[in-house]
Amino acid sequence: MSQEKLNREQLKVAATGFFSLFSLIGIMFYGLPFFYDFWVKDFGWTRATVTSGIAMGKIIVGPVFGFAAGWIIDRFGPKRLMLSGIIMGGIALIGLGTMTSLWQFYLFYFFNALGYMCGGPLPNQVLITRWFNKSRGRAMGIAYLGVGVGGMLVPQIARWLNMEFGWHQALVLLGVIMISIAFPFAWFVRENPDNADQTPLKTDHSSVSISHILKSWPFYLLVIGSMCSIGAVSGTSQNLKLFFSLDLNYTQAEAANVMSIVLGSSIIGRLFMGWLADRVPKKYVMILIYALVAAAIPLLYAASTPGVIYVFAFFFGVALGGDYMIIPLMAAELFGVRVMGRVMGLVITADGLGEAFGPMLAAWLRDTTKSYANGFAALIILAVIGTIAIAFLPKKGQHA
Repeated sequence: MSQEKLNREQLKVAATGFFSLFSLIGIMFYGLPFFYDFWVKDFGWTRATVTSGIAMGKIIVGPVFGFAAGWIIDRFGPKRLMLSGIIMGGIALIGLGTMTSLWQFYLFYFFNALGYMCGGPLPNQVLITRWFNKSRGRAMGIAYLGVGVGGMLVPQIARWLNMEFGWHQALVLLGVIMISIAFPFAWFVRENPDNADQTPLKTDHSSVSISHILKSWPFYLLVIGSMCSIGAVSGTSQNLKLFFSLDLNYTQAEAANVMSIVLGSSIIGRLFMGWLADRVPKKYVMILIYALVAAAIPLLYAASTPGVIYVFAFFFGVALGGDYMIIPLMAAELFGVRVMGRVMGLVITADGLGEAFGPMLAAWLRDTTKSYANGFAALIILAVIGTIAIAFLPKKGQHA
């Protein structure tokens, strides 16, 4: 493959990552919390209930489908799984827009979790690691910009759609938009470089087997660290709209604006942390990100002080931007790309549990104590544990 053609195909890969993550995380994952307070008011559900959809879906989907999805990617490539995930994610949003009962809520959150697993970070991370080598951090950062851009825009779009059509139709339209944006890019992308030119894979640690990885302590430190930090990030972000709207009495516009600042700041985080990860050991970048998560959440205790919420929004957004992106970069550094599908399938399964239980824990503590104080404290503890676990990781894989 010529360098010009390789550059063109790499651009398509980065664009596919950008628009699929724009849709499946930016719109679907970060867009749904905008509707949580509507469900509390219209259905009389508790905060723990409206944040439990993620948990119910991922408790089933993660353990059952996580490793299988990774095996499918390693065996057949990420494209077909990504296409199916995009469709299921769209179905989830459309279904949540038409639901009238709790069993429907959990059914469509099951499709939400399937869509996230099959079309979200996992296939995109593998796709990018196959096509990029020296600039892998930058490419991952560009792809993950889709999360920030989508997450920044969706509160404003959802607010406008809700004002014009109501929250039911708003969710249906978001599902249609999501499929329309992501599906064409995933359809036309190529999965692998030509066999004649495997340059993007030249530093691969091909001799490392998955069984060897599962016996190594760095794998479990990565799992524990990422699961705890993702739990803290998810627990915070998934409760923000409830905290703003029901506890601080923000208007829909004010809540949407702060949420947009968080996701807008995540763009800075992704660009900066991706750039940094190509220049210094990824372990140190990961520690920086996780420590920033632990430092940002305490600012919510002073949310009623003028200006503090915007300081929180910026620093938490920067941390959020790097948090998800750094995990596959660290995994590739430790274990190589040949087994990335299976490794990340297991890591994302564990991270999904943190992502699921973090929001529900914080919301349950709020329902029980009538304050988010204990919930935020629990999330801070998770973030600190995650930082400590990553601090014990080696800088590079033992087979590097």
